[in-house]
Amino acid sequence: AKTYAVAHGAVMIIGESGTGKEHIAREIHRHSRYANGPLVAVNCGSLPSELFESEMFGYEEGAFTNSRRGGHRGLLEQANHGVLFLDEIAEMPMAHQSKLLRVLQDKILKPIGSERSISLNLKVVAATNRPLHLEVEEGRFREDLFYRLNTFTLELPPLRERKEDIAAISVYYLNRFAGQYGLPVD
Repeated sequence: AKTYAVAHGAVMIIGESGTGKEHIAREIHRHSRYANGPLVAVNCGSLPSELFESEMFGYEEGAFTNSRRGGHRGLLEQANHGVLFLDEIAEMPMAHQSKLLRVLQDKILKPIGSERSISLNLKVVAATNRPLHLEVEEGRFREDLFYRLNTFTLELPPLRERKEDIAAISVYYLNRFAGQYGLPVD
């Protein structure tokens, strides 16, 4: 993760639920040249389709009926000069994948209803618990987006496959919760 953090390409984190994908994304952010910028996490599975463009790309005031006064900075603009963490990327519908791909390729963002373009300078980290190469083969995930996000791959094995880590993790959480509740640890 530290090696991929300093590299320029996107990082794909693959692992079962609960393996610590978001933790690793935070570590990549912390060790990257974007550490002083924001880490913006997007749960791709919970972003409603009808709000995708306005949430990801933002919009200008008056861009559409009921648009927020003053407009809205989209998640991509919020992540500029930082790290964009696309969690559960396999859940993103195909129609949204092509729109995201265009912005990631060009590194230019144009909010809805805006004449201005925003140059993006950010690191992208994506995560999934599904084998994306199979999603590509079955036509559920764009191959070009897959390769754009999969410059570096980091596979996280589940804890049952790395039992030697259980003691260290246990000590970490014991100390953390003891400190949180003001209890002594023996």
